[in-house]
Amino acid sequence: FDDDFEMTDDERRQFNAEWPQKLFEGGWICATWPEEYGGKGLTTMQGVALAEEFARAKAPMRGDFFGDTLVGPTLLQWGTEEQKREFLPGILQGTTSWCQGFSEPNSGSDLASLKTSAELDGDEWVINGQKVWTTQGHHADYCFLLTRTDPDAPKHKGITLFLIPMDSPGMEIQAMPTIGEREITNQVFFDDVWISDEYRVGELNKGFQYISEALDLERFTMFTFAPIQGRVDLLCEYVATEERDGQPLREDPVIRQKIAQLVTQTEVARVLGLRFVAKSIKGGAPPTNEASPYKLYATTHSVRVANASMDIGGAAAQLRVGMEDAPIQGRA
Repeated sequence: FDDDFEMTDDERRQFNAEWPQKLFEGGWICATWPEEYGGKGLTTMQGVALAEEFARAKAPMRGDFFGDTLVGPTLLQWGTEEQKREFLPGILQGTTSWCQGFSEPNSGSDLASLKTSAELDGDEWVINGQKVWTTQGHHADYCFLLTRTDPDAPKHKGITLFLIPMDSPGMEIQAMPTIGEREITNQVFFDDVWISDEYRVGELNKGFQYISEALDLERFTMFTFAPIQGRVDLLCEYVATEERDGQPLREDPVIRQKIAQLVTQTEVARVLGLRFVAKSIKGGAPPTNEASPYKLYATTHSVRVANASMDIGGAAAQLRVGMEDAPIQGRA
């Protein structure tokens, strides 16, 4: 892609439909999945190397973030054979999109306090409640949904995970526009939504355990996706080639010090990520104790990189791509 590459909404939708298929045809998407389910059977370290190469090429590696990093790995570990055969091909080929139904209005970051209920009626479940901040809910085909199935159990117990079609009768999706022009999240309401027990994932009342492991995987993929490294590389390229008031940015001692700090901190993030990977390989699952601290460091560092990009880019960094004198927006 060009450094200033940007899409319209229609172009983005077309790209999201075509790019995953190209990845699938090349065998690049979900390459660490077992071959019997469409992957390449790559080792974890091979997957890390592949992700880093995609980052260096400035090419997106994922077709559907939730499907690739949350739903697929969870189904591979806890899903039935029927669920794997039904849902994994759509994730691999990019024909099925997902959203996650975790957050609720009165829960904040305390996911275990969720109240959306699922009550068993025969061999089907009746779901009632509300989810919020549902990213891509207005485009998704399915929702990766957490519900409370035992209100009398301790709050970390009694939670069950379901796979819910977004066009199910009784579901209502309300858009929640954010400050980002194209970033739209949603509220999703469930009013007597019926779902077969066949779409329950894993054992009853163990959903919190499954999602905790899935979120550890999400934190793990923050490293393998290598977004921070790519942004720092672009910022370094900008500083190496641009001038301000006739003076090369690379000769400014303050900017040089700031770049040196960012490069060092980025390498720290990489080493922490590799440590995480090594423990994951040794233990067979992402180590929970390392997942959250790594996410905190990576997120904080991502903010540092963004702030440095704004500082170094100056006033032009506040302009949208395509406007005059906007050399850094969308690149760093």
